[in-house]
Amino acid sequence: MDSVDRKILNRLQRNARVSIKSLANECYISSPTVSLRVHHMEKQGIIKEYYTLIDYKKAGYHIKAYISLKIEPKDKSNFYTYIKKMPNVLECDCVSGDFSMLIKVIFESTELLDGFINALQRFGKTSTQIVFSTPVAVRGIELK
Repeated sequence: MDSVDRKILNRLQRNARVSIKSLANECYISSPTVSLRVHHMEKQGIIKEYYTLIDYKKAGYHIKAYISLKIEPKDKSNFYTYIKKMPNVLECDCVSGDFSMLIKVIFESTELLDGFINALQRFGKTSTQIVFSTPVAVRGIELK
């Protein structure tokens, strides 16, 4: 990956809908060259997917929370199958520390969050933090 690839990636992280022509102009290369570079980065798995980032509150999901889950290693396989099917789960990371999973979720209400936590507790002990504000939202990293 060279400086042109990094410039393309940085721009795509800010706006994945930027046109190939705009990328070509910004990188001072031809549109077909940009297309080839993007395709190559997709094939290599550097670019994993494209998605639309929505404002969850405006869509009716007013509760964002992080749930820490302490799970036994023998239960991970069943847990992974379960958690992948949960539509309100934005992310689930296996982490170090007292808890083994960190789960980012959104819900329309605290009642629905409570129901989810109750169902989740069949896998182990939980600890939940409800988000009050988000001073730094989801963003990419500036590649240099």
